[in-house]
Amino acid sequence: MEIQGKIKLINETKTFGNNGFRKREMVVTTEEQYPQHILIEFVQDKVDLLDSYQVGQGVKVSIDLRGREWVSPQGETKYFNSVVGWRIEAVGGEAGSDLPPVPPMDAFEPATDLNPDDHDDLPF
Repeated sequence: MEIQGKIKLINETKTFGNNGFRKREMVVTTEEQYPQHILIEFVQDKVDLLDSYQVGQGVKVSIDLRGREWVSPQGETKYFNSVVGWRIEAVGGEAGSDLPPVPPMDAFEPATDLNPDDHDDLPF
């Protein structure tokens, strides 16, 4: 699955326990009639994917939905869901998109071989 929108928040990486489990969360706001603020977790080696992104940037995030069952000491069963990101790419013409970079205007030289006797053949 994929979620597309603008980055609203990127949290710092958190490390848990003696085993060094790492997690980093981000919030992506979808761009639709009723925008949704989706919390996405990146875990372990995927936390580093967020280093090159900033708040306000348009992104497309590939996600997995994960669910867990938990039974309390009183025997009550609860269910929890999480949205886990595993790939992120910039969208909207920003760095990392599929569009090639456009050179600055001063990189183009003006045409010098024009003949003033040539007639314009445009129909308008």
